[in-house]
This record gives sequence, C-alpha cells and structure tokens, in this order.
Amino acid sequence: METIIVQPPGPSRSGEVDAAGPELLHMGPGDVADFGRGVPGGRDVSIVLPDPGISRRAGRLEAAEDYWRLSNFSRDTAYAVENLEGAGEYIAVAPGRLGAPVPFEFSRVVLPALSGTVEFKVFAPQHAYLDERSSPGAGELTVHPYALDATAKYFLVLVALCEPRLRDPSDGTLPGAGDIAERLRPLESCRGLTRSAVNYHIDYLAFAKLRLDVGDEPGADGNARTGAKRARLASLALRFGLVREEHLVLLPSRRRPVAQASGA
Repeated sequence: METIIVQPPGPSRSGEVDAAGPELLHMGPGDVADFGRGVPGGRDVSIVLPDPGISRRAGRLEAAEDYWRLSNFSRDTAYAVENLEGAGEYIAVAPGRLGAPVPFEFSRVVLPALSGTVEFKVFAPQHAYLDERSSPGAGELTVHPYALDATAKYFLVLVALCEPRLRDPSDGTLPGAGDIAERLRPLESCRGLTRSAVNYHIDYLAFAKLRLDVGDEPGADGNARTGAKRARLASLALRFGLVREEHLVLLPSRRRPVAQASGA
C-alpha cells in the first residue's frame, strides 16, 4: 500500500501532481528516504536539495501506515512542515528531533538555505478518517479504496465538477477548470483559487486519490486529455457515491442577494 508521495523541488515543476513524472518518490509503510545536499558527484540521498546551505544529510522521511514521520539531523536549525490546506497551520521539527509524526495530508517541508528557503512537498493520499481499530473482530484493518477528506479543497473541486450531473443526471455538461474556480471563489477558503490550482487538485484526485489510469490518447491534444480526465473523475465519483447530493451544501449559494429598496 502506498503511504506517501514526495515531490522534490525542480525547475520543471509548476505545482502539478503528475503520477508519471520520474521525479515523484512513492513510499509505502516502512520505507525511508533521506534528504539533503548529497555528496559531490553522487546521490546518497533520495531527495536532493541542491543548496550550499543545506547539510549533505539534512533529515529523513519515514512512511508509516497512513501518515509519515520526519527526522531532523540538524544540530541547530528547526524545520517547518506546513499544512497546505490549513490556512497557515504548521509544525516545527526541532533540531535533532527523530521520528516526528506529521498528520497533514498535504504538506510542504521548508528548510532555511542560503538562497532563502528550500522546500519539497509530501502527499499522504491514504490518510484514514474513520477509526476502524475500534471495530469488533480480529484481522487486518480495512483500507478504504478512496479515502477522501470532505473538508479538503480538492473535495470542493470534485463536488463542483460533479454539480451539474448531481442537479440533473441527464446533463452531460462538465465545468472546466476556470468554471470551477469561479464557482468556488465566493468561499472564504477559495478566494485566491486559480484555474491552475484547480487543475492541480484534479491531477491529485486523478492520480493519487482515485488512482485513475489516464493514458495519453493518440492524436488527442492537451485539452482533450484534460476533458477525458474530468469526465472519468466525475463518472467514478458519482457511480460509487463518493460525491452525493448532500454534498452540494458545501458549495456557495447560487441565490443572488435581493437588493434593498431605498426609502423615500
């Protein structure tokens, strides 16, 4: 079972989650990966952070069951782990701290560097939201095949994508990324949502959460592939009840405020 996906820094990345990208590091329970500058001419760390202010072995990630741990090998510098869905929430991992548990599904690890800061992202798509350990009976735990967090921004994107078909099953229209961004912007948490950010969440849903096998179709342009991806996401989410009519209350109201008549 895949526990976390690590997206190292790189000039070619624009924030997209691309499961086919060779730079992504997939880790399962018990896997470890060191990060840092590495040795000259070699690669003794799994996550290379090429800044002269970063130690050659700055720390380590360890994948657990549905979360991950971070070890800080620095003697005098703390590392920050930011919750990308938490409006500024973060944890500080003190110098020398080993195995600090990270509970966030979307994380950014930030290290001080000569260039300012160096960062990389860690995704934990198998996050558990129900405590099945309290269920009676013995045996292995049941892992939900589609572990979605209804409080996450990616879930709002999925609901907005499925909204036309939830309101009218005969409606075959799917909103584009720009339409979804505009639909969600009235929400406080989505004020700055952009088209590229929506595509980022769609990629994360397709590749990490729902694990769609979206291959390149011969002769299809980028828009066609993106449209096919959105169509498959909506179809799967509706077919298995991952998004239901009750979730529409998460979206902004479509009612326009009634203008008050001015008094005489």
